[in-house]
Amino acid sequence: MMRKDLLKTRCWVVKIGSSLITNNGLGLDKQAISAWVGQLVAMQKQGIQVVLVSSGAVAEGVARLGLKKRPKEIHLQQAAAAVGQMGLIQTYETFFKEYGVHTAQILLTHDDLSNRTRYLNARSTLRTLVDMRVIPVINENDTVATAELCFGDNDTLGALVANLVNADALVILTDQKGLHESDPRQNPESPVISTAMAGDPTLAGMAGEGGSLGRGGMITKVSAAKLAARSGACTLIASGREPDVLVRLAQGEEIGTLLLPEKQPMAARKQWLAGQLKAKGQLIIDAGAVKVLTGSGRSLLPVGVIACHGQFERGEVVTCLDENGKEVARGLVNYDSRETAKLLRLSSDRIEDVLGYSGEEEMIHRDNMVLVE
Repeated sequence: MMRKDLLKTRCWVVKIGSSLITNNGLGLDKQAISAWVGQLVAMQKQGIQVVLVSSGAVAEGVARLGLKKRPKEIHLQQAAAAVGQMGLIQTYETFFKEYGVHTAQILLTHDDLSNRTRYLNARSTLRTLVDMRVIPVINENDTVATAELCFGDNDTLGALVANLVNADALVILTDQKGLHESDPRQNPESPVISTAMAGDPTLAGMAGEGGSLGRGGMITKVSAAKLAARSGACTLIASGREPDVLVRLAQGEEIGTLLLPEKQPMAARKQWLAGQLKAKGQLIIDAGAVKVLTGSGRSLLPVGVIACHGQFERGEVVTCLDENGKEVARGLVNYDSRETAKLLRLSSDRIEDVLGYSGEEEMIHRDNMVLVE
């Protein structure tokens, strides 16, 4: 991928960090937020689906509660997050409303994305929102997350969301111009790395530590780029204080640092899925379904499933076998084994009549499926 290839991308996850979004710890920088909102709306008008990952709840809560610094005790962090999240979302909602754009608040924990069912639920919700031209505003659910469940920083959350929605690009806005060859606070003349591979092991040595307001430094941004690359997304690290930075990045301007995945998006996503797929059951599919999956790269619908074996839950992995028992594909199933048995051979428009609710029209969505070669 070259910079000009960003013009062809259709889905971006944009992460804005605490060091940018807060006014030196004295509450939210509403002028800066207003500018980013305007850029996000402009990108959406250009046909780019936008998902926003925003830090700032704890920092805003610290300011609102009059605390001198970010507390170390987790119960105080959670209290600050609860207070600050109100102001953070209220601010985004106000500015997006000026453009007639709807927003949606989504709070996630690590468990939401490691649990197969919650993973599919989150993915389905986000996909629906962006299709409706709603901009999701995502943050870690600090009010309920414990030390074991914390992402640790929203750079990691941004990367996992990029995997989740199969984004083309992860943009991490920071208070630095990009990834420098050495710490710019110690060496102001250190040049910015324009382009590199996300998996380059030398990048970690060039990254510094984070500030007092946020939990992530440049090292977490490099790690996030490696995570995003698992599903084929490139990562852009740039200064959020650069005028019109998001619009300029979307136009392919060479600012900040571009970290590239080693594989093309489809190959990378398949490798990522294949690495975590451990089958819990089997679906027997007819010849028509085999042809559709292998020849057209489409999703598996209930009408093409003629039998199912094993006990599995929604979001778990099942293998897809042809009528001779040969494995054709495997993926994350949208229905548990009991529901699947009721949907065999049925058209998708009958799902609600049979199950009593309107679920996914696909048995396995193509984005959550790996063909067996």
